Amino acid sequence: MQRIAIGSSGVQTSRIGLGTWAIGGWMWGGTDERESIDTIRAAVERGVTLIDTAPVYGFGRSEEIVGKALSGGLRDKVQIATKVGVAWQDGNVFRDSRPERIRKEVEDSLRRLRTDVIDLYQVHWPDPQLPITQTALVLDDLRTEGKIRAIGVSNYSAEDMAAWRLVARLDALQSPYNLFEREIEAGPFPYARRAQLTVLGYGALCRGLLSGRMSADTAFSGDDLRRRDPKFQGARFRQYLAAVAALKSLARERFGKSVLELAVRWVLDRGRTIALWGARQPAQLAPLEEIDGWRIDDAAAHEIDAILARCITDPVSPEFMAPPARNLTQLEGAEA
Repeated sequence: MQRIAIGSSGVQTSRIGLGTWAIGGWMWGGTDERESIDTIRAAVERGVTLIDTAPVYGFGRSEEIVGKALSGGLRDKVQIATKVGVAWQDGNVFRDSRPERIRKEVEDSLRRLRTDVIDLYQVHWPDPQLPITQTALVLDDLRTEGKIRAIGVSNYSAEDMAAWRLVARLDALQSPYNLFEREIEAGPFPYARRAQLTVLGYGALCRGLLSGRMSADTAFSGDDLRRRDPKFQGARFRQYLAAVAALKSLARERFGKSVLELAVRWVLDRGRTIALWGARQPAQLAPLEEIDGWRIDDAAAHEIDAILARCITDPVSPEFMAPPARNLTQLEGAEA
C-alpha cells in the first residue's frame, strides 16, 4: 500500500486509514467487540497502518477496542491517530479545549490505547470560547514532552489554521472529504496544500452511501447517525442514490472497479491525502487490494462532476455533525 508523510513530523503511514467511529458503537447502532478487534487486525494484515479514533467515539469505547486490538505485538506496526477537545455529559457532546482538559484527556487516551505515545494528535473541533493559539501551545508542549509525535486539527477553517501556525507547528488537517462532501475545497484544502499539510478525508464513503450497497428501502434504527442526516431522508436520499447508480456504471465501464473503489481512489487522487475508511467487519476490507495501481483520469473526473451536478440538485453539507459549544453546567459535570 502507498505510504505518505504526515506533514513535517517524520511520521510515515499508509494512505488508507481505518476510521473507528462506527467501531465505537455510539450513533452507529452499537458494536461487537470481537468483530471490531478482528477488523482492526485484518486491516493491519492488509497493509493499513493508520488507525484513526477519538475519545468521543463510544465515549472511550473505540479507543479501548483499538488498544486491545493492537496489544500483543501490533502496536509497533501502526500509527495511532486520536483526538482531543470534545467532552460529554449524559450522552450529550460539546467542545472543550481548555488546557487542563487537554492535559487530562491525553493521559486518558494513552491509557485506553495502551501506549506511551500518540502518533497523530488532533483537535477534534475548534473551541469558539478559547483562542486558537492557546490550544496550539498546549499541543506543542505535548509534542516536546514526547507524548505525541504529529499535530493535527479537524474541522478547522483556513483562518483557524493560519492562526495556529503563528505559534506552533501543524502537520495535518482532518475534515469530511468525499465525492459528495467537498466543502473544504473552498478554503481549508487550498490552505493545507500551500502549508504542506497532509489532509485526512474522513467519511470517504459518505457514511456508507458510496459503498454501493444501499437502496431506497434501506432503513436505519436506534441511535444511527443517518436517521438525522439529511442525505438519507426522502427526496434527497433518492437524489444521492441516483448519483451512486450512475457512478457505479462509470466505475465499472471505465475502470472495471466498484463504486466504493472509485470513491476511495478519488480521495487519494486529490493530492497529499489520506482516505479514512470506516469498515466494521473484516469482509468489508476486501476491496483494499483494488485501490492501488490506477488513477482517475481528467476525462473521468469531469464525467463524475457532471453526474453529481445532474443528479444532486439539493446537496447537503456535513455541518449537522458539528457539536455545540459548552456551557457552565457542562463544565461542572464533564466526563473524560
